[in-house]
Amino acid sequence: MKISPLQLARYQYNPKLPGMLRNGISEICVKNGNPTESVADQEKIKALFPNTYGKNEITFQKGANTSKAKKQVVGVILSGGQAPGGHNVICGLYDALKATDKDNVLYGFKGGPSGLLEDSYVEFDDEYINRYRNTGGFDIIGSGRTKLETEEQFAVVAEVCKKHGITAIVIIGGDDSNTNAAVLAEYFAAHNTGVQVIGCPKTIDGDLKNEDIECSFGFDTATKTYSEIVGNIERDANSAKKYWHFVKVMGRSASHVALETALQTQPNICLIGEEVAAKKMSLAQITEYIADSVAARAAKGWNFGVAIIPEGIVEFVPEFSVLIAEINELLAGKKADDFNALPSWNDKYAFIEAGLTKESMAVFALLPQSIQQQLFLERDPHGNVQVSLIESEKLFSEMVKNNLAARKAAGTYNGKFSALHHFLGYEGRCAFPSNFDADYCYSLGYNAFMLIQYGFNGYLSKVSNLSKPAQEWVAGGMPITKMMNIERRHGHDKPVIRKALVELEGKPFKYFEANREKWAVETCYVYPGAIQYFGPSEVCDLTTRTLALEKA
Repeated sequence: MKISPLQLARYQYNPKLPGMLRNGISEICVKNGNPTESVADQEKIKALFPNTYGKNEITFQKGANTSKAKKQVVGVILSGGQAPGGHNVICGLYDALKATDKDNVLYGFKGGPSGLLEDSYVEFDDEYINRYRNTGGFDIIGSGRTKLETEEQFAVVAEVCKKHGITAIVIIGGDDSNTNAAVLAEYFAAHNTGVQVIGCPKTIDGDLKNEDIECSFGFDTATKTYSEIVGNIERDANSAKKYWHFVKVMGRSASHVALETALQTQPNICLIGEEVAAKKMSLAQITEYIADSVAARAAKGWNFGVAIIPEGIVEFVPEFSVLIAEINELLAGKKADDFNALPSWNDKYAFIEAGLTKESMAVFALLPQSIQQQLFLERDPHGNVQVSLIESEKLFSEMVKNNLAARKAAGTYNGKFSALHHFLGYEGRCAFPSNFDADYCYSLGYNAFMLIQYGFNGYLSKVSNLSKPAQEWVAGGMPITKMMNIERRHGHDKPVIRKALVELEGKPFKYFEANREKWAVETCYVYPGAIQYFGPSEVCDLTTRTLALEKA
């Protein structure tokens, strides 16, 4: 395999650890904090997790290591979608494990949770690990989306652990994966297996976040990658001066990526799903808002601009959510076969018109035909509309185009509108991690082993004070159950980690809100450029604008 000069250089980068973790394993002790409780539904969560609920938060500090010396055999998995820095979590875990005792063992289970169930693994050594230091991707062992949630699965995992003498499992994943980690930890505790489970917070979407988890890993790199591309698009728009670019970015359940990218690049338009939901904005109102910016800029002679659209925006529009629910009902069971058997779109349209309420049909009729048809594409395993397949960037550009045509007919608009479309998704998931993510992820892995060494179970590796230089970061752990509540999933009450949405009263959104009116009309673009790995700390080690504003 040919290796790029940058990759060779990144192999040599030494990630920065929190000051406390630099003392050496023998000089790290535990400081106990307060007992914890879940964010909601305390009695229900406590009943489900009797062995792991209510434990203390902890931090590591300088002092004699009082953990019991024993050989550690640790398994690690990567779960869910890729996020930059995952390799460094494993590298930090491996280095701490070997620094404690060179006879300790780290197994990487391949393909995510299914690797644990199938006993498919690799035993890491220095040569293997060194090929992946400070690199992007999850290709060190691969990932997967199998969920660990049944007693039968837990029993299989317990047997695999027993076979290899595994003392702990580290699960690197997002909210669902760490929910599974908490349930697995409870099972191990209830069955006295002696196996610990530690989670690490991963997701580029930024929605695994709370008062303890300041930032999930990968968010920094992904948003810097997207912001570089958006900045390039802005510069091209400002050069050609003839296109409006509609850019969809990752983030189905929350708009953190869109907001952070907007804070870094200052586009003319950025939609925030949480605001759309709070204000109960209709498709027509959103269209009008974007069209107002297009018209105002056209009046200045600027027939160009940039709009950022979060991936899940349509799910935040109340009338669209109702439409989706009605379509799901309309095509339930055998009715889907009846619909698919109709020979033409006109026949299908008549079927739809007869089956929807008057209000939802009015919304459906507003949509361009291409989007109407996307709503009836392949269903998910539960028979529901796959909202992620809807090209919302094309939806809004087409609706804006129609709005502007009506304005032109009325004599209130005389500009030109030509739209181009982009979807930034996979481009950001496996980039070389920024220095921040390289440092943060290495620290999470190193810290995860300290939690294992001290016997903690059902804890999340926690590194905080992240807006400061790495030397000032604080390492510790928190019970995963602290982040949990009960939600209705597929007709059943389930304990899950609560997703963090964009806070409309938070400092990042308030900064955006205070400036977006000017950005909508003026050309205030910022061109962040590529991620910088070498140079002054104020250039190379910057954290996200979101975190900087939150901790200002």
